[in-house]
Amino acid sequence: MRDTRDKARPASRWLGLVGAALVAAPGVAHAGAADLYFERTVLLAADERCDLLAPEAGAALAAGAAQARGAALREGLSERAVKSVEARARAEARRLACDAPELARAARRAADAYRGFTHIVRMTYPGDQAVWRADRAVARNIRWRLAQDAAFGRDRMIFGLAGKDAPGALMAVAAFHDGARPYGARLVLRDTGRTLGPHLPDSAKALSARLPPEPRRRAYLAEARSPAGADLLPRDARSGWAFRFPAEAVSALEGLDPREAVAVQFLFTGDRVRTAYVEVGDFAAARAFVQMAGR
Repeated sequence: MRDTRDKARPASRWLGLVGAALVAAPGVAHAGAADLYFERTVLLAADERCDLLAPEAGAALAAGAAQARGAALREGLSERAVKSVEARARAEARRLACDAPELARAARRAADAYRGFTHIVRMTYPGDQAVWRADRAVARNIRWRLAQDAAFGRDRMIFGLAGKDAPGALMAVAAFHDGARPYGARLVLRDTGRTLGPHLPDSAKALSARLPPEPRRRAYLAEARSPAGADLLPRDARSGWAFRFPAEAVSALEGLDPREAVAVQFLFTGDRVRTAYVEVGDFAAARAFVQMAGR
């Protein structure tokens, strides 16, 4: 299998064009990522109805669509506009007959691309400020499957999915410069049930400013704590603590806007808290890439 450290750039059309008739569909004025999201969503929707792709190729296509969606939002397209692109794509898919030549060509291109895609075992997914590192290589030991580094003060953290088998469990592993021993941790993020969209002030360059006010947040307490294994520690750290979060927190993360941030709060006696921040970025697309290892 091939190991690539190339950035997973939305403009690199590993899927290929869905067909000239689809790319030129009216109403898609935002060039680049929005066009990619449109064409991939057309084929995804058509596949749901017509069963055009093998499950593995369909999963790869879904990962590409999620990545293109995130890139369109980061390029400045509003969430409402992105939803409009998706609606137009699904309408276009309904218009096409299952035996339409352009769909057949697109499905062949997607299948061919997937065969090459299977040889890639590592990818990086860059965001505005941080990077997700994805690794779906076969392993005998527990390792980071999807990881983002964060520094908070003099302390360091790795956050993401870890496990022997992909995609792994959601974890935070932190090394504290003074040997501090947290008794717990919680993951804090926007409550999508209490908000209409992400909290993104125009001046919010710091990740800490990309969380909504307290009443619009929700939290997941870590369900397990243990000393961290050497393979999961931040670089050059000799010791640290590992916290595992519940599986439902993964779905909550995938439902966020890629421009948002989440907080990992480490809890100490005396009501002391140390907080690290993580950029959501292409978490959903990167997790889909990792999850394909088990297919």
